[in-house]
Amino acid sequence: MAFSLRKSSSGTGPVGLDLDGSYLAAVQADGQTVSRAVSTELAPGIVSDGEVGNPAALSEALKQFFKAHGLSRRVRLGISNQQVVVRLIEIPLIDDPKDRATAIRFQAAEGIPMPLEEATLDYQVVGDSTAPDGTTQLRVIVVAAREAMIAKYLEAVRGAGLKPEGIDLDAFALVRMLASADEMGYDGARVYCHLGGITNLAIALGTSCLFTRPLSTAWHDDVDHTAAALAEEIRLSIDYYLDQPDAPRVADVLLSGPGSKAEGLADQLSMLMDLPVAVAEPLGRMTTGELPEGEDPTRHTVAAGLAIGAAA
Repeated sequence: MAFSLRKSSSGTGPVGLDLDGSYLAAVQADGQTVSRAVSTELAPGIVSDGEVGNPAALSEALKQFFKAHGLSRRVRLGISNQQVVVRLIEIPLIDDPKDRATAIRFQAAEGIPMPLEEATLDYQVVGDSTAPDGTTQLRVIVVAAREAMIAKYLEAVRGAGLKPEGIDLDAFALVRMLASADEMGYDGARVYCHLGGITNLAIALGTSCLFTRPLSTAWHDDVDHTAAALAEEIRLSIDYYLDQPDAPRVADVLLSGPGSKAEGLADQLSMLMDLPVAVAEPLGRMTTGELPEGEDPTRHTVAAGLAIGAAA
């Protein structure tokens, strides 16, 4: 699922571009192979809490980054901030696509805390269930994002001479990237927690993301302090997720991103939450050539998920 900039394309796919608050990461993929993966530091304040604070400065940073690495100008962006809302709703089975879209928008207006005339809306049917009266209900993931927030991203990207071909949620890219790498099997939903400049949480059943929110945990060298703060935020997120209709129970937690490398963090979280916690392979099952010297593969998980999303 992606917002309406998405286009079909042939040949080499677009660059997955992760505009993390502390770095830029770009991945180009050919099928299940990472062909390019590069990153660079991003000055503080240009992107803050997942929102573009200085479009002109971001344009200049992107222009220099893409020129230095000879990257394709076609890009697929990821977003994650408080201006994005994801909800799981249920509607009666409706066969006509136009009538179904109208019903989804009507139901979304009741559950999404922003005026829909100020938002870009997308949705995806992820399953169905049987109501007590025997009728079939469709389970639908709805995503709403404020248009003004998206406009700043597009201003910055186009100002760098790049051509945005799609906008996706970082959470969807994260699940897309790591769900295929699962070796444990799904016995319930899984929490994905990406620890980068933006701390991003997603809860998914298989490859379907059912809930997502950015977290506010600040990272410190003190692993005990970080684990305690992160465990509390994850617990609150799980509680909120479980309030959704027929939400499957949470079985385990998977960490990714640069912060996941903190020694002992996964074990601490597991003890605090009484759930299995593991650290993901940064690029899942994708194959890759040798990364440029000094590149940290944990920076590229979201960007790779964005890149392969072009073909999804």
